[in-house]
Amino acid sequence: MGEKDYYKILGVNENATSNEIKKAYHDLAYKYHPDRPTGDEKKFKEINEAYQVLSDSEKRKQYDFRQNII
Repeated sequence: MGEKDYYKILGVNENATSNEIKKAYHDLAYKYHPDRPTGDEKKFKEINEAYQVLSDSEKRKQYDFRQNII
């Protein structure tokens, strides 16, 4: 199985700026936070994982490189 598409999870394109990624993360994290009525712990963890990779420039470069190989 292929790797998760972190860009799709956050709803941004591959050329998204760090500010766009941060905003998308905050909006989704707020919406799916487990303490909220619309919360979904699994989705929240997935969003957090995507943000941890895409918000770090080195991790993002490695992720993008792996996605282009696959």
